Amino acid sequence: MAKTRGPFEPEFSELPRQIPVFPLPSALLLPGGKLPLNIFEPRYLAMVRDCLTRPHRLIGMIQPRADEDDNLYEIGCAGRISNYGESDDGRLLITLSGTARFRILDIEEVRDGYKMATVSWTEFKSDLVPNENPINRASLIENLRHYFELKGYSADWKHIENCEDERLVTTLSMICPFDVPEKQALLECPDLQERAKLLIAILEMASHADEDENTIKH
Repeated sequence: MAKTRGPFEPEFSELPRQIPVFPLPSALLLPGGKLPLNIFEPRYLAMVRDCLTRPHRLIGMIQPRADEDDNLYEIGCAGRISNYGESDDGRLLITLSGTARFRILDIEEVRDGYKMATVSWTEFKSDLVPNENPINRASLIENLRHYFELKGYSADWKHIENCEDERLVTTLSMICPFDVPEKQALLECPDLQERAKLLIAILEMASHADEDENTIKH
């Protein structure tokens, strides 16, 4: 079997059939990405405590459609709790390391109020292996510079230039303030190359929209 992303990541055969899921709009997690979370609702505090007792500490991040917890997209991404801390006011501060995407087959609410999903990993087996195929990096950087300029964002361009392809695409897809359907489309892309193409297209569309808005204002 191909080597997984890191020494603590599960092998494909070890992925569980059931995982707790955390519905959260615009909180995109991708394989290989890092997502910090501030947990304070009682049901999700219970979810994290229960998750910490499981072998691979996996939580499934899933986006609700139209901000409704009970109307979820079918595809999400599981993350392993790789960092954990407690605050004095009763919150849990965790970081999820993106492991693999999943498809929800069934979902139910457990006693403590959070949701457990029966999932399939089959179509996302390749998520456990880093993607080293090239992307159109020049176009991505060009569109990113234009997008950041229009938005007034600052960036460490030297760091961005030195960032390897998969980490760059993953990080930008997760942190850029795109709409929920756009983030879901990025999540559902079959591979890194298609995700990079879609990311470029979204950056282009967002830049054109900002330019049109600025033209109308002036």
